[in-house]
Amino acid sequence: MSDRISYLILIIAVTNSDIFLQLILATVPDTKDGKSPGILTEENIKLLFEIQKKIDGIRANYSGSMVSLTDICLKPLGQDCGIQSVLQYFQMDPQNYDNNGGLEHVMYCLQHYTSAESCMSAFKGPLDPSTALGGFLGNNYSEASAFVVTYPANNVIGGEGNENDKAIVWEKAFVQLAKEELLPLVLSKNLTLSFSSESSIGEELKRESTADVITILVSYLVMFAYISLTLGDTLRLSSFYVSSKVLLGLSGVVLVMLSVLGSVGLFSAIGVKSTLIIMEVIPFLVLAVGVDNMCILVHAVKRQPLELALEGRISNALVEVGPSITLASLSEVLAFAVGSFIPMPACRVFSMFAALAVFLDFLLQVTAFVALIFFDFLRAEDNRVDCFPCLKVSSSYADSDKRIGVRRPGLLSRYMKEVHAPVLSLWGIKILVVSIFVAFTLASIALSTRVEPGLEQKIVLPRDSYLQGYFNDVSKYLRIGPPVYFVVKNYNYSSESRDTNQLCSISQCNSDSLLNEIAKESLTPKSSYIAKPAASWLDDFLVWISPEAFGCCRKFTNGSYCPPDDQPPCCPPSATSCGLGGACKDCTTCFLHSDLNSDRPSTSQFKEKLPWFLNSLPSADCAKGGRGAYTNSVDLNGYQNGVIQASSFRTYHTPLNKQVDYVNSLRAAREFSSRISGALKMEIFPYSVFYMFFEQYLDIWRTALINLAIAIGAVFVVCLIITCSLWSSAIILLVLAMLVIDLMGVMAMLSIQLNAISVVNLVMSVGIGVEFCVHIMHAFSVSSGSRDERVKEALSTMGASVFSGITLTKLVGVLVLCFSRTEVFVVYYFQVYLALVLLGFLHGLVFLPVVLSMFGPPSRSKQGEKQENRPSVPSQP
Repeated sequence: MSDRISYLILIIAVTNSDIFLQLILATVPDTKDGKSPGILTEENIKLLFEIQKKIDGIRANYSGSMVSLTDICLKPLGQDCGIQSVLQYFQMDPQNYDNNGGLEHVMYCLQHYTSAESCMSAFKGPLDPSTALGGFLGNNYSEASAFVVTYPANNVIGGEGNENDKAIVWEKAFVQLAKEELLPLVLSKNLTLSFSSESSIGEELKRESTADVITILVSYLVMFAYISLTLGDTLRLSSFYVSSKVLLGLSGVVLVMLSVLGSVGLFSAIGVKSTLIIMEVIPFLVLAVGVDNMCILVHAVKRQPLELALEGRISNALVEVGPSITLASLSEVLAFAVGSFIPMPACRVFSMFAALAVFLDFLLQVTAFVALIFFDFLRAEDNRVDCFPCLKVSSSYADSDKRIGVRRPGLLSRYMKEVHAPVLSLWGIKILVVSIFVAFTLASIALSTRVEPGLEQKIVLPRDSYLQGYFNDVSKYLRIGPPVYFVVKNYNYSSESRDTNQLCSISQCNSDSLLNEIAKESLTPKSSYIAKPAASWLDDFLVWISPEAFGCCRKFTNGSYCPPDDQPPCCPPSATSCGLGGACKDCTTCFLHSDLNSDRPSTSQFKEKLPWFLNSLPSADCAKGGRGAYTNSVDLNGYQNGVIQASSFRTYHTPLNKQVDYVNSLRAAREFSSRISGALKMEIFPYSVFYMFFEQYLDIWRTALINLAIAIGAVFVVCLIITCSLWSSAIILLVLAMLVIDLMGVMAMLSIQLNAISVVNLVMSVGIGVEFCVHIMHAFSVSSGSRDERVKEALSTMGASVFSGITLTKLVGVLVLCFSRTEVFVVYYFQVYLALVLLGFLHGLVFLPVVLSMFGPPSRSKQGEKQENRPSVPSQP
């Protein structure tokens, strides 16, 4: 008998129209040579019977009724569950173990599972060992090191009733049993057990969503605390409670959160839903932009002469830094806005939300936050306590600064002016910096090609999830990949059409038919990712109606369908043996050779007998029955017109262990379908259950590069329009491009994959990079003196604000994420964000100043231009 029924059960178990449970029982590898002992021993098989008994005994309470496995399991050919287990060689009955010969019977069935009647499963079909065993090479089933047990369960889609809910309730009981009883039992036998249910990933993701709430909150609280401290003046214990700006910092953070909520609220009002990525990334982005602007504004006010009125100081500060804030914000808004036209949903929605959030944050910063600065400085100069402005104390805070006319520069400002800038002005350092950055960028270009698309399932789960071990075992032990269907649309089965011979693979079929080409592809599985020839309903149907298959297509004298002799009503269930007599003694074959045209049915014959075939049960007398194996392979809607609108031919991918394997298998299947469709002039496409999840990765490199190019290009256009300087805009373009390329190089070194999360992070890096670059560039452009002097001035004024506003703020917040319990936070948020902050600092505050000191544009100040043109005079000793 054909093994297609066995594969049918596995297909139903892994397609998205069915719920399934799976457990993997494996031996422990030897500590010396690392090899795993064989799993096929009498003790292990008896242990598997014991496990199965416990699973059969599960009773889950659903609305007062008890649900068992038999209530929800898939029963493809009768009343028995289609469980995929080696116990099926004993019809799931432990009494048959000794009666049939025990372990020797298993070894016999491994080689004769398609032909031996004693090896047939309880659901009356053969069991392919590759679906129930794992950890073997080729067809050496006896060397298997793992039992793989799969429990397919019905999932009613679009139907009425509560079957799905019953299955989910039973699944939860199964998982509880596996954790509390099965796992300790297996470990006591020096074996390993991993398991999963259809709802396991969803339940674990729910747990993951709450597992790191505290970590994320601590991260933001640490950033909030640092923001509140960094806005204040140099720490002096005598006046700290007045000079600190905790209330101003918290107010600024509230404005940032309001901008995020405003973006989410406005888009939600028009029906655009937010995603998990938005809620995790947008606050980080807007907080970086907002805090940077807050530091720049506050520090600019502090730099103004104290003899000016507070209103005048704030006005001068806005004149000084307002253009760079506006330039940076508009660049980011446009960069994100144009990304909303990208087809990838995650990137498109992120760009929409980010653009609006940054724009709202800009409006709040230059309006509400400026007003808050005024009130806070007014409070401080009136010696009122921070956070408690109703309390007024006597302090020398304001008087000490007024005596010198300006506030003392902070520690970071002095560092930038007295250490950082002078070191970067040395020619040897300049050449070294440029050489290192150019070399790293070139290396990153080469490394970025190694970034693989995908998102490992294990990364998105908590580190302590039981599914971590399951996914490891799936990659290690499973020896058959997911099923893949080649779907043919509008198959014309009429006798005048050539479609039949262009699809089938039996005699008289075209050598380049679809099924023959699939068989050829299976000969090169490393490149085609196709493991074996396809199961064909068309081939089996043509054989089923053939006169040579005497026990298959038969009819009563009245012309109705007659089943094989070993099936009711020809053979009653109570009969011990079946002969040729009885109710079916007058049945005859459907056709003689003379009734067929070159062994092919006519249009009317095809139309009449196809439903018979699809409803025919396979049995020993006729293994070609289509019921179960092909029930869902043919769409009979409207087939009476001579055209089958859709039908599928099933094969299997090779085992897919990595994300890149899934992507490459999808690409190979589509390329094959495109080629064969063109050759046969028929519409053919592939389908597998995982395709919908991995389709995004086929063009993710193209999507990422287009998105990044648009974002960087938008920044360049805005800078060019506002500054009217091609020179300055080109330098910003260069630094941003190098920043993104270097970040991709770091991703390659850390083995971080390219997916929606990382693409969003890359796009966000453009926005963060603008904050690091634009403010320094603007300060350099409006300052006077030589290039080195202008760089020194830019770093002393803007460098400290950028360093404290973005680098240190994000650094303290990101470091907290390394304690996350979920790998996705550690990889895509801690590692990527840490790399982004450090690279942004190095490019914005090290590489950019060096480039400006060597190739910077002329000053926009007339005084600066005259001084630049004046020959330098060596200073007197």
